[in-house]
Amino acid sequence: MDKGLGSVTWWGFSPAIDLIDYYEKANCNTIRSDGEKVGHINILLIGSGDIRHVLKSIASLNRRKGCSVHFYILENNMELYARALLLLSLALENPNTCGLQEKVELLIEIYGNSLVRSQTAAYIQQASNSFIEMVTDFDCLEERLPVFDLNSLKYKERDMLEGIFKLWRKPETDIFDIKHCWDLRVRQHLGTRYDTAKGAFDWDYSMKLCDRGAEIIGSRLYQRWRKEGVAFLLRDGNYDSPNKTLASGMIFQVDGERLGRRGYWGDIVVSPYISFGLECAEERFFKRANREYASDAEAITQYNITSLLHELQTGEPYIEPEAAASESTMSTVVEEETEDVEDLKPAEDISSDQQAKYLPCENVKISFLPLNSLPDMTTKSKYQKLFDVVYFSNSMVHHLVPPISDIFADKSMLILETAKFITELSRDQYVDFTNKIDGMAKQVGCETMIDCNPLKDSFAFYKFQRQKTTM
Repeated sequence: MDKGLGSVTWWGFSPAIDLIDYYEKANCNTIRSDGEKVGHINILLIGSGDIRHVLKSIASLNRRKGCSVHFYILENNMELYARALLLLSLALENPNTCGLQEKVELLIEIYGNSLVRSQTAAYIQQASNSFIEMVTDFDCLEERLPVFDLNSLKYKERDMLEGIFKLWRKPETDIFDIKHCWDLRVRQHLGTRYDTAKGAFDWDYSMKLCDRGAEIIGSRLYQRWRKEGVAFLLRDGNYDSPNKTLASGMIFQVDGERLGRRGYWGDIVVSPYISFGLECAEERFFKRANREYASDAEAITQYNITSLLHELQTGEPYIEPEAAASESTMSTVVEEETEDVEDLKPAEDISSDQQAKYLPCENVKISFLPLNSLPDMTTKSKYQKLFDVVYFSNSMVHHLVPPISDIFADKSMLILETAKFITELSRDQYVDFTNKIDGMAKQVGCETMIDCNPLKDSFAFYKFQRQKTTM
């Protein structure tokens, strides 16, 4: 396990992108956003770690007449599936049961904080009760959240999911002391530099993240997150409950014996700000005063998530209220939504006339594949020539070998995450990584679609064209 990055990718190391938009722009097939030609897209996400690409892609789907998409998600850790189910179901909650502002705050808090408010912890417990029912009864899942498909998972993986949700629903806080776990990880990572941790954090921010285009994060936010794992403080309150969705188990060899240990085994050096906090269509967030940004990644994340959830909920692009557009506050408060998280009703308390607890998503399907099942997929006929878009994270790209091309559809698109924001690598190392994955892509029959600058770009894009065989 890398001391800084850990072994579980709780959040992505690249900004969220609209996969469907890139696919259309690449003209890989006949799908167009003008409504004249429509179709279905199959997207395989390998090791993406979180829901960022799925959320951004489905939020814009209403703009595309007749277009439908099927996401296939493949990870190496079952806790990532549980988190995806929780966060995506939260994003799809009906506004009658969860208002937009509360939804945004809950999602961001669960996504990127080691410690959450008691109200958020209560929401996780309530949602876990519902998911225990759904992962043990697929008829219940089909009735409540038909957008999700767990049929491909093995029985032991379904049992693991149930066990994870049972852990999350426990009210006890001492079963996962994330403050202690976080401090142990920081001590292990810094070693003798622990006594000067503040200087070490500042060095990583100034000399690594800023050098890679992440200066907008802000030193204050980055220092706070590195110290205690709390990335977002969107509302006044006590952030003192452990975020149990960040708990996972690892097996260690101790004196020849295999011992399991629950802890926090994720990133402690890059931060959850990368996914939604670096890029934004609103230029005002990037204005400077005295050579300093007037805003930071926390405000950008809140705006971006609000925009995505608003469009997902209404089908219309988000227009910020005038009061929230004030340059002095940089706030994204949604005035129409005033109810507090404390007033959220548990799923079982919702009356029958409110049983539409989730937004309809007839044109989206999200399937979870067995862990580490990519090699097996190349031998199964149902996956042959299936995927129009294939995405590899930088931690899973070693699986990009020639047999994988069997699952690529003709004229499909391959997206590879670069190592731009992997701060544990030097500049020369992450440039070499980009050159290496470029060679791997070409070995499986892909050609460059968009030129990739390893110092600036978070992704490398390729187009696959199956060679016609001659008799």
